[in-house]
Amino acid sequence: MYQTFTFLHSAFRWVVLISLIYSIWRAYKGYFTHKIFSKTDDLARHWTATIAHIQLILGIILYTKSPVVKYFWKNFSEAKSSIDVLFFGLIHFLIMITAIILITVGSAMAKRKETDKEKYKTMLIWFVTALILIFLAIPWPFSPIVNRPYFRSL
Repeated sequence: MYQTFTFLHSAFRWVVLISLIYSIWRAYKGYFTHKIFSKTDDLARHWTATIAHIQLILGIILYTKSPVVKYFWKNFSEAKSSIDVLFFGLIHFLIMITAIILITVGSAMAKRKETDKEKYKTMLIWFVTALILIFLAIPWPFSPIVNRPYFRSL
């Protein structure tokens, strides 16, 4: 089960990134070309938040099943000195939770804005901030801190 959730969480990150980048692109385009906030823009906003929440659920399940995380919490004193264990036990989790909160708040705030320009601006600011955090917290293969492959296998 752990391996399945590792695969799903790893694969679904691409859906999160694509939806987030797509929403940012729509918000950027809409804001700077003074477009009307369309049904497509609203769907992009909504589905980006929904996809992020699905990833959060997968991540929480994975977090509770992870042997690395279990080791981290049982042996906190010594585990915190290992960057790999510290990253997955605490850093990744906290940064990703923060990013999901930013997406959620940004989506909710954009939905409630009065003007189209305000909706686009709100999406742009909150979603770009979340994307930056997500990029920092993904264990990319090229990361000098902690790295994992682009795609995990079953």
